[in-house]
Amino acid sequence: MIKVRGLAKYYGRFTALRALDLDIGAGECVALFGRNGAGKTTLLRILAGLSRPSSGSFQIKFPGSASGKGAASPRGSRGRIGYLSHNTSLYPDLTALENLRFFAGLMDAPADEESLARRMEAVGLAGREREPVRNFSRGMQQRLAIARAFLHDPELLLLDEPFTGLDRLGFDVLGNYIRRARGAGKTCLVALHDLDLGYALADRLVVIEKGVAALDAPKASLTPAGFEERFRKIMEGGHA
Repeated sequence: MIKVRGLAKYYGRFTALRALDLDIGAGECVALFGRNGAGKTTLLRILAGLSRPSSGSFQIKFPGSASGKGAASPRGSRGRIGYLSHNTSLYPDLTALENLRFFAGLMDAPADEESLARRMEAVGLAGREREPVRNFSRGMQQRLAIARAFLHDPELLLLDEPFTGLDRLGFDVLGNYIRRARGAGKTCLVALHDLDLGYALADRLVVIEKGVAALDAPKASLTPAGFEERFRKIMEGGHA
């Protein structure tokens, strides 16, 4: 579903990605790991069409599509992608309902009040629909951002440290969303720092170091302890 070839991204003299190659099949759930600045966020932003690579190429080919297209240009591809990061990107002066209605319109998702109220109830925000988002706690804002990311039932989920800032309820809600998405055959790419959580959620484990994939392995090929040991060696500059 996703083919990345020689992908590079430079910010002045800083190299975020360097000749990254990666293939992700439809229905796979892939956990991305790496130190801060390794390139995880940059990769997800490029795939979501929020940033352009400096060089290299990528394709996203949805099941049933006649041809693969990069998500950076066609609006239709964005409508099939759900992007969620620790930055909620909500409008603080709008109510929760107004935020969801605005984003639903952008993604051609159902925007009637009943549908959006159900979305809010699913993330534990029933009864708070008409409150300005600026009044919400950080955890509540993150839960609203989860509801927004899944409004249009996306086929591809790009999740960048999505558990950061979540309260206990939000943590459980997001975990359940990801598990249901996997059960429905959705494709998921999630960047994490928590090795145990990523191991539990994903089918495949990818470690990005110095802008390239230093480890790319099916979870079934590694025990939790074995994965932790290989990750530690990469972080120490050794071989995976």
